Formats: sequence, structure tokens, C-alpha cells
Amino acid sequence: MLPSGRVIIRQNKQTGFGIIFFALFLLSQAGFAGPVNSLFRKSARTEQDTSVVRLHIMKALDYAYHSKNTDSVKAYIDSAEVICIERNLEFPTILHLARAEYFYLISDFRNASQEGTLALNIAKNRDDKEMIARMLNFFGRYSYRTGFYLESIDYFKSSIELARKQKMKILVPWNYNGLATLYSNIGDLKEYQNSLSSLIKAATYDKDTVFMLRGYYLLGTSYAEKDRNPEKCDSLLRRCLELAEIRNDSNYASLALANLGWNYYLGKKYNEAVNCYNKSLSYSIPDKQYAHAANALGNLGTIYRDLGETDKALNYYQKAIDQASKINDLYNLQWVYNDMSELFLRKRDTSNAFLTFVKFKKFSDEQIKKSSSQGLNDARIRYEADARNKELEVLSLRLRNHKLIIFSSAGLLILSLAIFILILSRARINNKRRISEMNHMIAEVRQANLRQQMNPHFIFNTLNSIQYYMYQHDKLATNNYLTKFSSLMRKVLENSQHTSVPLRDELDALKLYLDLEIIRFKDKFTYEISVDEELDTLLYKVPTMLIQPYVENSICHGLVPAENKGYIKIDLKLKDDYISCVIKDNGIGRDAAMEKRKQNETNHNSLGTRIVSSRLDLVNALYGTSLKTIYTDLKNDKGEPDGTMVEIQIPILS
Repeated sequence: MLPSGRVIIRQNKQTGFGIIFFALFLLSQAGFAGPVNSLFRKSARTEQDTSVVRLHIMKALDYAYHSKNTDSVKAYIDSAEVICIERNLEFPTILHLARAEYFYLISDFRNASQEGTLALNIAKNRDDKEMIARMLNFFGRYSYRTGFYLESIDYFKSSIELARKQKMKILVPWNYNGLATLYSNIGDLKEYQNSLSSLIKAATYDKDTVFMLRGYYLLGTSYAEKDRNPEKCDSLLRRCLELAEIRNDSNYASLALANLGWNYYLGKKYNEAVNCYNKSLSYSIPDKQYAHAANALGNLGTIYRDLGETDKALNYYQKAIDQASKINDLYNLQWVYNDMSELFLRKRDTSNAFLTFVKFKKFSDEQIKKSSSQGLNDARIRYEADARNKELEVLSLRLRNHKLIIFSSAGLLILSLAIFILILSRARINNKRRISEMNHMIAEVRQANLRQQMNPHFIFNTLNSIQYYMYQHDKLATNNYLTKFSSLMRKVLENSQHTSVPLRDELDALKLYLDLEIIRFKDKFTYEISVDEELDTLLYKVPTMLIQPYVENSICHGLVPAENKGYIKIDLKLKDDYISCVIKDNGIGRDAAMEKRKQNETNHNSLGTRIVSSRLDLVNALYGTSLKTIYTDLKNDKGEPDGTMVEIQIPILS
């Protein structure tokens, strides 16, 4: 985001224009008044048209960099183009920059790249250092948005170096701001903090209080948690607050005070934290900054929760929810409901704990869905940008080949054709490779969707059990069950964010699930989990939530209908290229289970096991394996059904 520019008065231009005017006056006195007046009027009109064109362009850039109003940007660009066409004026370089910024705003990256490249080439041909520095900043932002991070860093640093040489002070903070955003996105905390420090220094030198505010706020916030340094955090955020109050900037004032409050909260200085959050609200609520207000109110609720003042905590939580609901702020809604659920659990109010946890899960799922959608959109943008770059490479190679064909002799014609064929073959190979990568990405997305299907299915079954105990008015069992369920949910939510997890995490979640089922079915069965000594549960990773659906099948369809006490044994061993997981139970067997389903007139088939089967098929397709699930019906000495054994061949993932 570039600044809109400055008006610079150059004395030498004014002097030159005065000399020309004086010479024309002398010519008019010598009898050339008619032609001279005509020439003067034409020159003045051209100068006026050029000024109007530049004014429209600067207005377009101002809207592009600040309000992001694409309609206004397009309107001013169109006005400038119309004047250039009607007056037969050459499009100025800065107009191509404005067009590039417009296409960038509407995510038309193909045209943004074309216009930006055209502007950069014109600026280089004219040795226009100021415009080159601006275009380097544009391509820094363009490369970051399209996922080419190393190129983005090079563009920003080159723009900084050139801007300093040309003493374009105002452009330096913009580039450091771009670098800080990039390093934040890739998780490089050290370079992120270095970029913010440079941003503050450059903005202070240029007396740019807007960027000084941003730099102090972001750098101070970075020392609150990730690189905790309470003193640095406090000092930087207070400097941000001072500047915000001088500028009467309620946005940064409320943000700085809120993060000062969080810094005090982490240091268990609750009174200071409460004061900061209340001051933050005095800025955010009158200014209708609903997200800031919701965050401050929610954190006040958490402080009073920790202090044991339950009524105050619930009051602030409800106010936070009211503020967040006005703009459907999913982030604040989900964490506030989660903290409320924790509060009710501490009070042993399991009914309200359950209701608030369900709301937390609802907003958390919506937040995850929104993030996934944004991730897919970013992947599409990066793929299109990469395809565009490949097309440009191919076009460039073709142009070079055409020049060789034109200027080479007939003897080189065969060689040129061979090179051309080789390039086309390479392009086909690259296309096939890109298609293969896209299919791989699609398969990954499908697998993530299947994981999201499994979690709600599992949660639904478990919540039914909690509901059962609540109806039985068994408060102790409900509390015990809900506590374990909360621990399990945390584990499931952590695991479900990843395609694969260490085997230990998968087994921890499985044990929690089995403990819940034992409580649910009143010690109807026992279980044993055996892991081969050669199997390092920390080293080896497996697809998440893969074993549980089969265990659930054994319990629900094998052990529960049986009259005797049930037993499940889970045995894991390391094979050559997979982990063998054998699940053995002493239930009624698959045939008897099938008969019971027929008698109950239901065609129910376990959703969980069907999803796991689909996931195994996807893993086989992704990694070229042929892993499968093997069922064995167990018989006793008399040939009667004596349970079921399932072997799952689990892929080992890196």
C-alpha cells in the first residue's frame, strides 16, 4: 500500500517557464502574434490536461491504498483514460501502476501482473527511480499474496534500498510493514520483530505517526506471549497509547489498553488488568468497535472467573457475547463460550456447562470452516499465479525460438525445431506434474472433510450418553462423564487439525474414549491395549481418528447385546511398511449382530467405519499402498460364535 504522493515545487521549472513566456512575448511584438498565441494556448491546454489526468490517478491510488473502494478506484482510472484518449496523450507510467493496483484489489492477478510489469519496464527505460521503487513495493505485495515469499522479500528489500538512495523516506516504512506482514505469516518471529523495529525507526525519522502507532502496537504485542517479556511489552504498548491519545485515535488506544490488560493478566496482576480493560472499553464502546469491546469484556469475565466472583464473570461474559453477536465475531464468540463452559464446570453446574460447550463447538466449527475456505481460496490464487508464471516462461522461450529461426541459417533450422519440440515436451511434463499435484491437494482436502465428518459423528454419540445421565439425575456420573468428555474433546480437536498425529496421541484419545464407554455401560466390559516394544509411539505417525470407529463397532454391536461381561483387546505391532492393529472382542459375533439389526428392522451401517474405509482408500491412492481391513469371525471349541477380530493395516505417515 503506497502513499498517495506529495506535491513538490521545483524552482528551476518555474524559472524555465518564465523564460519561455518572455521569448514568446518578444516574438509576438515582432509580428508573430497569431501563431504564437495559438501555440501558447495549445501548450497551456496540454499542461492542464496532464495535470487533470495526474489528479485523477492520485485520487484512484488514494482510494486503492486507504479505503479499498474498488468502484471509486475504477471511476477515477476511467476518467484519466478518457482524457488521455480524447487529447491523444500517452498513458503515464503511474496510470499503469493505478491499473495494476485496481486489478490487485479485485484479485485479478493475471492483469495485475501484466500492468505492473509494463509500468516497471517503462520506468526502467526512462530511468525513473521513484517509479521503480514504487513498482518494487507493488511486486513485493503481489508476490506475498500469490505465495512467492522469497521473491517478495527480495522485492521489498530492493525497494527499501532504492528509496533510501533517492531519499524517498515515506516509502521505506511501507516496505518494512510489508516485510513484517510476510514474516508474521510464515512464523519467523525474530525477523518479524526486526522488521517492526525498522518500521518504527523509519516512521519516527519521517514523523509518520500512523506507522509509528502500528509498529509500537504490533511489536509490543509480540512480547506478550510468544516471546514473553512483560517489561518490553508494557513499555512499547504505553508508547503506542501515548501516540494514540495525541492523535485522538480511539482504535489504537483501545487495542493498546486491551493488550496491556492481557500482559497484566498473564502476570497475575488482576487489578491493573481490570483497570486497563475498563479504559479500553471507554474508547471501543462509544466508537462502536464491537470486536475490541467483546474481547475486553470477555477477558474481564475470565479475570473475575479466576478471582472466584462468578456472578460478575457471567455478567461480563454475556456483555461480550452481545457485542460479538452484533458483527458475528466468530473468534470472540467461540473462546468466550469455552471459558463460560469452564466456569460452569468449576461450579459443578453440568447442565449449563454442556449448553455453553455446545455453543462453543458450534462457533468453533464455523471458524474452522471459514479458515478452511480461506485456505482453499489462497491455494487457488497461488496455483493461478504459478500457472501464469509458467505461461510467461513458455512464451518467453517461444519468442527466443522465433528470433533464432528468423536470424539463423537454414543449417540451424533442424536444430531449432528439435529445441522447440524439446520445450513442448517439457511443458507437457510440467503440466502433468501440476495436474498430479492438484489431484494430491484435492485428495488431502477430501481426507480433511472426512475427518470433519467423523468428529461430529463421534461427538453426537458421546453427547447422547451425557444426556442419558442427565435424565437419570445422576449428578456425580454426569460430572465425571462430562469432565472426561471435556478432556477427550480437547484431544480430538487438537488431533483433528492434522492429517496425521503421533501414535501416542491417537492411543491417548482412544483410552479416554474407552473409559467413557465403560462409565456409560456401567462396567459392561474391560479392555487391554498392547503395544509392541519395537513400535515407537512418538516417532511413528498415523492418520487421526482411525482406530476408534472399529472399537465403537465392537462395543455397540458385539459386547453390549451379549449377556456375559465383555472384553476388548487391542494389539499393535510394527510390520515392514505398516502398523498392524488387531482388535479382538468376545461379543456375539457379526452374524448374530446382523440378525439383531434385521429384527429391529434397521439397515444401520456404522458411519464411522465407512468413513475410515474411505480414508484408507484415499491414503492408498495418495501413497501408492494397498492397505486394507481384514475381518475374522472367532469360534469356540464347539464351533459357536465367540467374538470378532479385526485387523487394520494402518499406514505409517511422516
